[in-house]
Amino acid sequence: MLKPKGKNTKKAAAADEDDGAVAVVGKFVKEWGTWTAKKAKVITHYGFIPLVIIIGMNSEPKPSLSQLLSPV
Repeated sequence: MLKPKGKNTKKAAAADEDDGAVAVVGKFVKEWGTWTAKKAKVITHYGFIPLVIIIGMNSEPKPSLSQLLSPV
């Protein structure tokens, strides 16, 4: 890395450290967002039909499980 010339070398070094910290935080947020999206996709994929069945069983009139699962 090149050293800055001039009187403000300490300020420039501090700014470089801040940019590095921002890059690390940005990378962390991006990875966390990707991880969260993948988990949400799996939960939605495997949880949608059981959720519909549970909601259907808690409705009035109370249907039996066979009535909920039959297409008619």
